[in-house]
Amino acid sequence: MTAHAAQGPETHLLIVDDDDRIRTLLRRFLVRSGYLVTTARDAAQARRLLAGLDFDLIVLDVMMPGEDGFSLTRDLRRRSETPVLLLTAKGGTDDRITGLESGADDYLPKPFEPRELLLRIAAILRRVPAAEPRGPKFLTLGAMRYDTAKGELWQGETLVRLTGSEQTLMRRLAETPGEAVGRPALIEELGRDPDEGGENSERAIDVQITRLRRKIEPDPREPRYLQTVRGAGYMLVPD
Repeated sequence: MTAHAAQGPETHLLIVDDDDRIRTLLRRFLVRSGYLVTTARDAAQARRLLAGLDFDLIVLDVMMPGEDGFSLTRDLRRRSETPVLLLTAKGGTDDRITGLESGADDYLPKPFEPRELLLRIAAILRRVPAAEPRGPKFLTLGAMRYDTAKGELWQGETLVRLTGSEQTLMRRLAETPGEAVGRPALIEELGRDPDEGGENSERAIDVQITRLRRKIEPDPREPRYLQTVRGAGYMLVPD
């Protein structure tokens, strides 16, 4: 099973939450929605499961006894592309930004409607495999090469690991190199409603762009290839 399988009866989710009631409710709801679901009560149990099983997506609570969700996400991102959806405290803007910076693909504030969780999961799973790109097949970004057909970023012979969200942003920006793409369009591309998130959604896009620049730019503080266009959004500028 690949880490980014499309939604279907074989799609395997890992739910990590220390609240027994929430774990049970989410498991029942997601199983009824057609997913294969495994649960873990904390990060330690999740690590044991991840050592022996492949999952298509991880739903991870931030506040847990022992290792928290941020720490586990950072560690997962160093060695895996498996998407992570964080469950964060209601109104915790700082928590949500920290989660995105740690490598999460999306966040959902508690309390939430189960149907909203289902929509967020489906949106993440839709991002890969990527749609057929409309731009050129290869883009050269200094020492980097982006294969738009495969959604792969290469540095020489080394494949640079991209998260699902980073792949989505790269694919969208690569469709129109040299043209600015607005934040609302990027927010919508990530499966969210650009009219609902306001400043939080725009800030989330900025965080994702910052992470992407660290992988693309020789000096992320002086971006050459992934540029900010004031008042218009972001633009990919290949060689």
